[in-house]
Amino acid sequence: MISKTIKGVQEALDGISDNMTFMLGGFGLCGIPENAIAELVRKGVKNITCISNNAGVDNFGLGLLLQKKQIKKMVSSYVGENDEFERQMLSGELDVELIPQGTLAERCRAAQGGFPAFYTPAGYGTEVAEGKETREFNGKMYVLEHAFKADFAFVKAWKGDEAGNLIFKGTARNFNPCMCGAATITVAEVEELVPAGELDPDQIHIPGIFVQRIFQGVNYEKRIEQRTVLSRS
Repeated sequence: MISKTIKGVQEALDGISDNMTFMLGGFGLCGIPENAIAELVRKGVKNITCISNNAGVDNFGLGLLLQKKQIKKMVSSYVGENDEFERQMLSGELDVELIPQGTLAERCRAAQGGFPAFYTPAGYGTEVAEGKETREFNGKMYVLEHAFKADFAFVKAWKGDEAGNLIFKGTARNFNPCMCGAATITVAEVEELVPAGELDPDQIHIPGIFVQRIFQGVNYEKRIEQRTVLSRS
């Protein structure tokens, strides 16, 4: 069995350069590839396009790349809790493409499955559909959306093996699975890396065929974007 394991995050990001398009899994601060993002910041790559549900918060995750002005364009479904994201978008410093969340996921899945495009009713009659092909099916109007094209997909999983098979945990199973295999190179960072054959096949969410590089991450903070607690009565 071919091993997809590499030594660490520096080797995992080998080949990245300015002006590339990256997919980054996670939802806010949940299930984000923390190690890969930190390395992108360290390497100082510029003029990048990031496809991610949102940019989390100002001082963590993709917010760190925004602070350094490394991102040229964000392709997201909403701004989230990131004030710097909002400021750069409103000032015109940042090119932003806002997409319905389901469409964002499907454009990832289309790329993963090798489908060039698909029709969706989401966004018809709104600014989302401007300039796009529309078509009627069974009396309902649909918008043609194209699959994403990305150079790298960076995903975070709970557990993986040397062959690249992945298991996601809880709500971290959000945009990570549909981004695997949706770019030229998929890099998976995991909390626990085990030898091939140790994972229960019935528990695997993504087979290793969708992953080119895998490594065990370190120092995960797992921050909470909005902490809600019960008040004492």
